[in-house]
Amino acid sequence: MTRQLTNRIFMVRPIGFNYNKETAKDNIYQNTGDLSEEEIQKKALEEFDLFVDKLKENGIQVNIAQDTLLEKTPDSIFPNNWFSSHENSLVLYPMYTKNRREEVKKFKEYLFNIIGKDKVKVVDYSYKVKENIFLEGTGSVVLDRKSKKAYCCISKRSNKKLFLKCCKNLGYKAIPFEAKQDGVPIYHTNVLMGIGDKVAIVCLEAIISLREREMVRNELLGSGKKVVEISLNQVKNYLGNILELKGKVGNFMVMSQTAYNILTKKQKEEILKHTKIITSDVKTIEYYGGGSVRCMIGEIF
Repeated sequence: MTRQLTNRIFMVRPIGFNYNKETAKDNIYQNTGDLSEEEIQKKALEEFDLFVDKLKENGIQVNIAQDTLLEKTPDSIFPNNWFSSHENSLVLYPMYTKNRREEVKKFKEYLFNIIGKDKVKVVDYSYKVKENIFLEGTGSVVLDRKSKKAYCCISKRSNKKLFLKCCKNLGYKAIPFEAKQDGVPIYHTNVLMGIGDKVAIVCLEAIISLREREMVRNELLGSGKKVVEISLNQVKNYLGNILELKGKVGNFMVMSQTAYNILTKKQKEEILKHTKIITSDVKTIEYYGGGSVRCMIGEIF
């Protein structure tokens, strides 16, 4: 059976993290503020390093690539959007904005060295940008690896046709749907849902169609997951942007301090029945980048 969790991950230490004007066009979770670019980078780096320390303390093997200033890549801290790792393959994806496409060029050789390019089949969809077709990794596609199911919230960054093709090639059942926040299509699936070994956290009320809402619920329940429903307000506070990892002593759900603070007592109790929780404060990264801890982690299988 395919593993749901891993203890090996890939992360990118930022050098020019900042508010990305290109991605802000459809990412409603990004914000501008009064800090200078230097202050934003300084705070983001402090948050990144503290987060990495916490992951290592809990037995996670963290492979870190250091970003450079050769090309401006303000979102390099979110590598999960351009690749997904599987037991026998590595998939590279087409990115929606031009400055994010540079991340694939910058870091793919580093990633190949970690996993051993000769040991896996590399499937490269990045050429699809020439056709204006995009699918942004495990931001767009949330994987239930154990049950071989893939969930995708269709948007400008998540092309349905390519999603279906990708699922067919990987041997996954495709479960596409549409979802909105404040009347705007949600740009990435991992904003509203995350799937762990035994628990699935999902904002069903974000899914527009009642039929698709029940479909997602039933697919998760049918896979034996405990479904913990979250609200649209909790989505804004990054509670959907979580990831469960295998630690040295059991498993743990990784979430930001922002997300943890908005958990209800009942939700917390339900999660803790199945896994521990590890939190880290990444509020600067969340505020300016519009993404949280799950986006910062690329899993390696």
